[in-house]
Amino acid sequence: MKPKVAFICVHNSCRSQMAEALGVMIGSAVFESYSAGTETKPQINQDAVRIIKDLYKIDMNETHTSKLIDDIPQADIVIKMGCNVVCPIMAHRHEEDWGLDDPTGKSDAEFIKTARIIEEKIKDLKKRIGNNEIDLSGEVVW
Repeated sequence: MKPKVAFICVHNSCRSQMAEALGVMIGSAVFESYSAGTETKPQINQDAVRIIKDLYKIDMNETHTSKLIDDIPQADIVIKMGCNVVCPIMAHRHEEDWGLDDPTGKSDAEFIKTARIIEEKIKDLKKRIGNNEIDLSGEVVW
């Protein structure tokens, strides 16, 4: 069974949504991708939607909604996007904080930069999971 990866941040509207979309595109052979937050937005960030569509031909408006942590399955791996406040807490076997700045309200160049960083981190995560470099055998922790 493939491990479940949850990309989390507070609002689940921008970075975590981009990571979920790229996780599905790049990593679906190795892991399942989900995203969530502690609060939701009426719609996901439309600048993020536009940039992901331009760069990767993925229309997040068709498949993504802003979700709460309780709306997704329990994750094996939790990736915090870089909340700069109190990040959401979720049970997991492995946790990372990618420390990404939120591009909301910034230029397209910032969104593109964020998307490319997420793409590289997803590729690295896929490689590490595939090579069993992440220990998922331990107990679930909070």
